[in-house]
Amino acid sequence: MVSQDQRRRQLAREKFLRQQQRRTETRRKAQTRNAVIASVLGVVVVGSVVSFTTGVFTDDDKKANASAEVTPSASAPSKAPDPCQKPAPGKVEALNWKKEPAMTIDTSAKYTMKLATTCGDIGIAMKTAAAPHTVNSFDFLAKKGFFDHTKCHRLTTNGIYVLQCGDPQGTGAGGPGYTIPDENLKDTSLKGNVYPAGTVAMANTGQKHSGGSQFFLVYQDSQLPPSYTPFGTIDAAGMSVLKKIAAAGENTGAGDGAPNATVVINKASVTKS
Repeated sequence: MVSQDQRRRQLAREKFLRQQQRRTETRRKAQTRNAVIASVLGVVVVGSVVSFTTGVFTDDDKKANASAEVTPSASAPSKAPDPCQKPAPGKVEALNWKKEPAMTIDTSAKYTMKLATTCGDIGIAMKTAAAPHTVNSFDFLAKKGFFDHTKCHRLTTNGIYVLQCGDPQGTGAGGPGYTIPDENLKDTSLKGNVYPAGTVAMANTGQKHSGGSQFFLVYQDSQLPPSYTPFGTIDAAGMSVLKKIAAAGENTGAGDGAPNATVVINKASVTKS
C-alpha cells in the first residue's frame, strides 16, 4: 500500500514533469515569436532578443532546479497603470498597393507629421529634402488613412530604446504592399552609430531598401548601425508622450515586447508648411 508520503512525492514528480512539458512548449512559441521580432528591425534587435530569450524563463528554470515539492505559485508582478486613453471609435482599413506611390510632394517644402495617439499628440518635423521617398510615402499613406486606428505594437527598453509603430496588423509583419529605398543614412545626427533621442526612422527586414510603413521613435539615445532611414525629429511634447509610454514598460518584463500602455494612433496626418 502506498503511504501518504510516497503519494505526495509521486504527485510532486508528476507536477514537475508537467512543468517541464509546459516549459518546452513555451520555449518553442518564444523562438517563433523571436523570429518574427527579428525580421522587423533586422540586426538591430539582436541584443534585445538575446536578453528576451535568456530572461523570460528565469523563474521557471529556478523552479525546476528547486525541490519538486508541491508549493503555492507566486503571483505575477503588478503592471503600472495604463497612462493612455481608450482608442477612438473606428477600425484599421485593409489597404494594400503593388508599388511605391508617385512622387507628389514638393521636395523643397517643409512637412510635419502629427500622430494623434491615445497617449497624446506626437509632432514630427520631417526631413523632406534628405528623405523625399520616405516623406512622400508617409504623406500618401496618411492621406489614405492607412495609419488610423493602428497599434504601436512594440516597445524596447533594453539595449535600444524605441517605440515601433506603423503596422496595420499589429504583429510586426504588416506593411503597405510596397517598399521604399533607404535614404539619409549619412545624416549628420548619426554620430558614432547612435540614433539620438527624438529620431524617427524606418524599420526594415535587415535587407537594403526593404522599408515599408513601419517606423520607430527613439526616446533615448540608442546604439544602432546606420541602416535605418532617419526621416524626422520629434517635438518636445511628443518626447514627453514617449517617455510616459516607456515608463509604463512592456509586457514581457525582459525589455522587448508589446507596450503596457494602450498606444493607438487614432489619426495620422501630414501637413505642408
